[in-house]
Amino acid sequence: MADQKLTTAQVREALTAIIDPDLHRDIVSLGFLKQVSVNNGRVSVTIELTTPACPAKDSMRRQAEQILAALPGVTEVEVSMTAQVRQGQASRPEGNPIPGVRNTIAVTSGKGGVGKSTVAANLALALAQHGAKVGLIDADVYGPSIPTMLGVPDDERPTSPNGEDIHPVEREGLKLMSMGFLVDREAAMIMRGPMLSKYVQEALVRVEWGELDYLILDMPPGTGDVQLTLSQTIPLTGAVVVTTPQRVALDDVRRAVTMCEKLNVPVLGLVENMSDPIGPDGQPIPMFGRGGGEAAAKEWGLDFLGSVPLDGGVPASGDAGRPIVLSQPGSPAALALNAVAQATAARVSTVAMAGAGAVPSVRLVD
Repeated sequence: MADQKLTTAQVREALTAIIDPDLHRDIVSLGFLKQVSVNNGRVSVTIELTTPACPAKDSMRRQAEQILAALPGVTEVEVSMTAQVRQGQASRPEGNPIPGVRNTIAVTSGKGGVGKSTVAANLALALAQHGAKVGLIDADVYGPSIPTMLGVPDDERPTSPNGEDIHPVEREGLKLMSMGFLVDREAAMIMRGPMLSKYVQEALVRVEWGELDYLILDMPPGTGDVQLTLSQTIPLTGAVVVTTPQRVALDDVRRAVTMCEKLNVPVLGLVENMSDPIGPDGQPIPMFGRGGGEAAAKEWGLDFLGSVPLDGGVPASGDAGRPIVLSQPGSPAALALNAVAQATAARVSTVAMAGAGAVPSVRLVD
């Protein structure tokens, strides 16, 4: 038989050459290799990643195929890629995690006008497009915009069949909850701290989210009562901080980073939104600048999750209820937002694996 000398142990050893670029360890020691089968020259393996949005998924598949095809006696190779999102390490272990929700990600900034809600909506949609189970909370009590961005009519609200638990609205594969569902969308939100806290907790504690890999929270701008209430109500896996390239925006965003540090919320990384637009030749057009967010991330010791170019299609698609990752998936802005989603998922996986106590076993079939 062609594979008499080939063993599952040799297959596993060969695959240790594949290194996860974020965790900096081989996929075998990380427990990603779930099944190995060797039969008459045919080798099949299953590799389970920590997120369906893993940016290295295709690269890992190609590496595995090439490595296995080069083994002596191998005539056929099959590599299956699966994913199981890990539970992220909570920022406050004594908090009350939302049942069924593996990771909670706050999208925040230190000021308004940086496109935070746009990034949050597209981030959630991109993760769902990769196959993750995703929920999105519009926690911006002063200007809830997620219902408009996702095309939810004014008269559509969450339901509560038993009068207690709230069933979220569903759109484009997302489960949605917004402050705009709890009040008149056109009403002026004039609230003091205790009332703000009540609305925030209503949107979190009573909602039946089911099983979610990621719950994205679109935070209000600034560093006020809502941010404090959220950090005290649930454990946050981490925060994505949104900025624009300008120095004045970066100064405000630094305060958001400081707030996360004081609340013991890990900063997953920085996103630079509304960078110089991309011209027809594929090169940036110098208008508003770019690189400020990346430089700030380096200065502050944070990961840089990506730069999103200024594109008129981004606000237009949001106004139309079809964010750009849905309406124009091949545009530079949509591709950049998808890359941000993948980078964010990778950072969440890093946090989760850092807190993992055990490595899953592998099933071997000869």
